[in-house]
Amino acid sequence: MPLSMNKDVFITCAVTGSGSTQDRSPHVPRSPQQIAQSAIAAAKAGAAVVHCHVRDPETGVPSRDVKLYREVTDRIRDSEVDVVLNLTAGMGGDIVFGDVDSPFPTRDGTDMVGATERVAHIAECLPEICTLDCGTMNFAEADYVMTNTPGMLTAMGAMMTKLGVKPEIEAFDTGHLWYAKQLVADGVLDAPALVQLCMGVPWGAPDDLNTFMAMVNNVPQDWTFSAFGLGRNQMAYVAASVLAGGNVRVGLEDNLWLEKGVLAENWQLVERAGTIIENMGARVIGPAEVREKLGLKLQAAA
Repeated sequence: MPLSMNKDVFITCAVTGSGSTQDRSPHVPRSPQQIAQSAIAAAKAGAAVVHCHVRDPETGVPSRDVKLYREVTDRIRDSEVDVVLNLTAGMGGDIVFGDVDSPFPTRDGTDMVGATERVAHIAECLPEICTLDCGTMNFAEADYVMTNTPGMLTAMGAMMTKLGVKPEIEAFDTGHLWYAKQLVADGVLDAPALVQLCMGVPWGAPDDLNTFMAMVNNVPQDWTFSAFGLGRNQMAYVAASVLAGGNVRVGLEDNLWLEKGVLAENWQLVERAGTIIENMGARVIGPAEVREKLGLKLQAAA
């Protein structure tokens, strides 16, 4: 495809994630208050969208507790800062198998629930956006699989559409985009869709530019995409995504470091991404323009 730089870019901040990063940096927020405060600071720094998971306030372990999601969303909405709320719906599909000769029974860490339970906090909180991980894949751990079957994705996608919440398709490889296009063709998801290209997550799409452009070239022209690179390539992917016509995601979910030896806070990553975007001659857009661009619905929580 010809180079078509995006001149009006929105930044998503992925505030805390579901990885085991809570003990690797003091800046990874744990409690609903900390997560909300970090999201608000990111919005003040230029993030139009905040992507939120929740964690157990005491241990920092990732959680699916609906009450924690409700507290985070209420705190963000009650603040004076306008920002588009994006909640994960990616949890509840984890399988950790036994050893290679005895895969069953599954081990601690397995968390498999049905579609309704995986979307329960979305129905309760009614964010403007929620994520839909559009495929099953192996992660870095030897026997851990993120499980998202076609049947599960169809059910979850239909629930999100009915709720009036726009799914952000999380694509970790080209096959995930293939299936996302099928969900739109089947009428499960509305067109034009919103996609997050997830680069460098073992063992999905590697973060080299050839693979990235293969991902970009598989996104329909009328869809909106954003992208991120994991770890040290996070800021390089800010530039790469803008050059390829997309938007950007940064945040502590994907990268803990501002530079070598310096642990980052979310607002610092957003601020640096904004500087890169503006130095490229593009403009960072705010939440109102994002809502108009994506056709988002502001709803009151249930």
